[in-house]
Amino acid sequence: MLKNYFKIAWRNIIRSKGFAFINIGGLGIGMASAILILLWVQNEVSMDREHPKSDRIYKTFNRDTFSGELWVWGSSPKILGPTLEKDYPEVEQAVRLNTTSFLFTVGDKKSNESGAFVDPEFLEVFDFPALQGNTTTALGDPYNMVVTEDFAKKLFGEEDAIGQSVKIDSTDIFTVTAVLENIPNNTRFQSDYFLSWDYMKKLGWDDEWWGNNSVETFVLLNENTSQFSFNDKIVNITKDHTNGESSTEVFLYPLSQVHLYGKSENGKLVGGRVVTVRMFAFIAVFILVIACINFMNLSTARSEKRAKEVGLRKVVGARKNSLILQFIGESTMIAFIAGILAILVVELVLPSFNTLVNKQLFIQYSSLVFWLQLIGFILLTGLLAGSYPAFFLSSFSPVKVLKGTFKSAASAVNPRKVLVVLQFSFAIVLIVSTIIIQRQISHAQKRELGYDKENLIYVMMQGDIEKQYDAIKQSLLNTGSVEAMTKSMSPITQRYSDGWGYSWEGSTPEDEKLDFIRFSSDADFMKVMGTELVEGRDIDIHQFPSDSTAILLNETAVRKMRLENPVGQIVSEEEENYTVVGVIKDFIFESPYDPVNPLMVFGPSSWYNVLHIRLNGDQPVADNIASIQEVFEDFNPNFPFEYHFVDEQYARKFNDTKRTASLSVLFTILTIVISCLGLFGLSTYMAANRIKEIGVRKVMGASVGSISMLLSKDFLKLVGIAFLLSVPVAWYAMDQWLQNYDYSVGIEWWVFVATGAATMLIAILTVGFQSIKAALTNPARTLKSE
Repeated sequence: MLKNYFKIAWRNIIRSKGFAFINIGGLGIGMASAILILLWVQNEVSMDREHPKSDRIYKTFNRDTFSGELWVWGSSPKILGPTLEKDYPEVEQAVRLNTTSFLFTVGDKKSNESGAFVDPEFLEVFDFPALQGNTTTALGDPYNMVVTEDFAKKLFGEEDAIGQSVKIDSTDIFTVTAVLENIPNNTRFQSDYFLSWDYMKKLGWDDEWWGNNSVETFVLLNENTSQFSFNDKIVNITKDHTNGESSTEVFLYPLSQVHLYGKSENGKLVGGRVVTVRMFAFIAVFILVIACINFMNLSTARSEKRAKEVGLRKVVGARKNSLILQFIGESTMIAFIAGILAILVVELVLPSFNTLVNKQLFIQYSSLVFWLQLIGFILLTGLLAGSYPAFFLSSFSPVKVLKGTFKSAASAVNPRKVLVVLQFSFAIVLIVSTIIIQRQISHAQKRELGYDKENLIYVMMQGDIEKQYDAIKQSLLNTGSVEAMTKSMSPITQRYSDGWGYSWEGSTPEDEKLDFIRFSSDADFMKVMGTELVEGRDIDIHQFPSDSTAILLNETAVRKMRLENPVGQIVSEEEENYTVVGVIKDFIFESPYDPVNPLMVFGPSSWYNVLHIRLNGDQPVADNIASIQEVFEDFNPNFPFEYHFVDEQYARKFNDTKRTASLSVLFTILTIVISCLGLFGLSTYMAANRIKEIGVRKVMGASVGSISMLLSKDFLKLVGIAFLLSVPVAWYAMDQWLQNYDYSVGIEWWVFVATGAATMLIAILTVGFQSIKAALTNPARTLKSE
């Protein structure tokens, strides 16, 4: 029997190639889209869940009140990890990670690479698979290092990396003791190499200050230890070790949830990336459901051709259940063909999709789980797509069918109308979402930056740059390629440091919990950055030696500090006193979606990591860079000259939101295409069922235009209903998404009006062909059987 069902299904596919092509194509595109989205969702959801001990690994977080708000942050003091491991028996191991970057030299090869300092037990806690070496003992010596497979090949080619020597920053020699498998992209630890924490101590970068939150600490709890009860024990660990001077609370949060829940509200991690992941998971379901609805509508549109088949089968004894099984079998066969097509499409577009989402997604064809999931996915799609047509077609009465009449349009169309309303509701939600996401990006891009990012580069200070700084600066100015240069502790696009505990005349104890971004400059800050001076002057250590303790404040800092005459004010931090010499206009230091925070720009009393260089805007950029490179090669020959354009680094702040927008645009277009196929199917069905009515109307003198309008009017009603249903859903979804951004665009009414108008136009264009075709049909041909 099953063999006959498949034969009949195959013959129907061959007999109706056009409908089969649309059915298989629509389902295939829908399934391929869902697979791509689900691959991305799976990657996001599995972030840091693949570690063998992930169910017991937690990251430490801090919680404290600043400026009247409860903040949460994930950096911790360096001393926290060892203290937890030593004083709390519930802790099996506590390990730390501090990202870093060094110049690596192997023979003639030189390159700056990013990696991390870690405790020797780090690789044991996270259990990264090793290709060579023993990760348990690999970092036992301060001058040992562990590298990934790709990094080993980059340094040594096809040679065996174990035992090889590497020079770091032209000074210390390290030995490779282990080679790890390439770290997968669903973990936060994207390092090319790992160095021992003991080496960081030798560099003098370690400290035991509980106020220096600068590293990440991860805790492996013993089995059967409750995270919540342990959090109650450690909540006051910072307070206890600072004799109550600090009010910061400490808590553990599951590492497997850190990626998704990165946004805090009222001191708890409750949102963040999970909103986007959920949104795209829903989109995957929407697209698949829309493709199935498309299949349903196209299948039932052919009901007149299948009606006599059903009637004859019932006359010769076929039961309704067997007919349902037959039609479900047909839909499942089509789903399997569409599934094969979907896999081919996924393989073709996956490289481009990976570029779009900035990931390395892949399908594990060697995994039995994948094949079981794929078969289950196809069967579910086949059942979902074939359920309604199966019950609809098998319900025909053989008496009415064989007499030439079967279910009336009035009773048969209603379920299909519901399905089309659902289709276009989904499509409208996606269109609204796409428009609002694009508006959010544009809103942030148009925000006044507050400094001139054009012709501005920065160079990390390495090697001899610090001690040759004055000579380098003068040589650069002499070339005519540079207008100005200054030192700072971080790039102007990133925050390296912030702090609190400052006091000033008129400040209150609560003001000591006002958090300031910390920046630094030796001179020419405003000339280099292109910021605007509100009052006072710039820091200039060369003209004013006393500026070693000078600071600049931004407008937000002045406002938060309630300073009426800020210039000349003394700001104190423990035993240090700083003098305010100027106020600068607010500028965006961090995310363009966040409000401007209070900022202090310190003079040379602070530290430096970066050179900012203002290029000569009257000369070609390439010529400027070439001249600058010559100077750096002369004064810092052991290090390659590497530079970064500030405008490019700032543009990267939009990358994540742009990827979300691109995905929304892509899948919205696919949703509209599949929805239009469904609408085409329904218009075909309705035209076929009303063909005699159309013939009578034409005989009575109805024009082509009036008949076309009559048929189109029904579809516009469906789109209108879909619009009314989808508006509140779209508004709620986008309102939730926009809450991830403090600086966000509003949800304007015209977005919904424009979406509704566009959807109406799409519907008219889709059904117009069938409406006009039906209106042009010769009534003599449609009424001859009467």
